Amino acid sequence: MVDLALPALFALFLWWFSTGAILWLDGLPMRTYPRSMAAASVVQALAFWGLAVSSADASVAGAYCAFSCGLLAWAWQEMAFLMGFATGPSRAPCPPDAAGWRRFTLALRAILYHELAIIAGAVAVLAVTWGQPNQVGAWTYLLIWGMRQSAKLNVFLGARNLNEQFLPPHLRYIGSFFLRRPMNLLFPFAVTAATLLTALLFHLALAPGAAAFEVAGFTALGTLAALATLEHWFLVLPIPAEALWNWGLRSRRPSPVAEERPALRRRAATAA
Repeated sequence: MVDLALPALFALFLWWFSTGAILWLDGLPMRTYPRSMAAASVVQALAFWGLAVSSADASVAGAYCAFSCGLLAWAWQEMAFLMGFATGPSRAPCPPDAAGWRRFTLALRAILYHELAIIAGAVAVLAVTWGQPNQVGAWTYLLIWGMRQSAKLNVFLGARNLNEQFLPPHLRYIGSFFLRRPMNLLFPFAVTAATLLTALLFHLALAPGAAAFEVAGFTALGTLAALATLEHWFLVLPIPAEALWNWGLRSRRPSPVAEERPALRRRAATAA
């Protein structure tokens, strides 16, 4: 049981903490973004080095290292998007009359550079791990990519909870491409596929004769798939997903002093 609990808790914590940390950094003043991205780029370089090294290590430690490095490689993509370094050639909101393929094309133009960066990242991850016995890092990156694409399509087609609160002010135009509706036709298929993938990964982790490396790796991946499935359900259920990362979103809220200054200026102007 411990062999399953430890990688599951590790994956859960890393998913929760890394998401909150990215949101916190993204909520800081925009003048801090270049420093944050420079630091993230150093971390990404170390993550690729870790992927290359751990891909040859089919041990429990290798599984943990590869999973962590795969997630860190993805974290750079999230930061580059949320901070506006890799978005798309268009930064215009969706026109009210846009529909069908025109709306899809406009939405793609808004995030095209982000999608191309993800593809380039995937090629790099596969290049440094190709043919090696430990593919946990590559699977981690590809799993997050697939689940994120599914979530993007679902908010594009329509969902109850669009989670616009996770978008910083300079990316609010992205939210204009989302549709609010109880559910869309893709959602049942997407959540079913995610659930089946989660079940398959845990089945591999629990398979008789599975090596300790396989138990750790597939449990971490299964936990990540389960969390991604839960994120899909957050789109349609009356559950505030942001409650999980309130600590990360606090950096976007003005401090009491910052809120007080405009009020003082208004009172001074009135008195004058």
